[in-house]
Amino acid sequence: QVQLVESGGGLVQAGGSLRLSCAASESIFRLEGMGWYRQALGKQRDWVAYIYISSGGITDYADSVKGRFTISRDNAKNTVYLQTNILKPEDTAVYYCYVDRGGRRYWGQGTQVTVSS
Repeated sequence: QVQLVESGGGLVQAGGSLRLSCAASESIFRLEGMGWYRQALGKQRDWVAYIYISSGGITDYADSVKGRFTISRDNAKNTVYLQTNILKPEDTAVYYCYVDRGGRRYWGQGTQVTVSS
């Protein structure tokens, strides 16, 4: 069973940046990939970004964050990052990382990002 722990959230002004981290409890080197979702208060959970770890680090993004967010990984630290730049108030949400492994999806506990206008 994989455990994921997110960190790096906080309160930031519009236009600012945060780097979110997702640390896995085991090696991520052989995983197909990992990603991020976010959920604003009262809304559904929306997919944000994905990195194909076993395919050389190919990345994919939701249109709403493309050009502003960057997903990356550090295999040695078993950690995936989400660099969020040019933040907007509509980016305010709880951000969750996830991994699909053995036919099951594992989630972290989430980290709150709040962007003030």
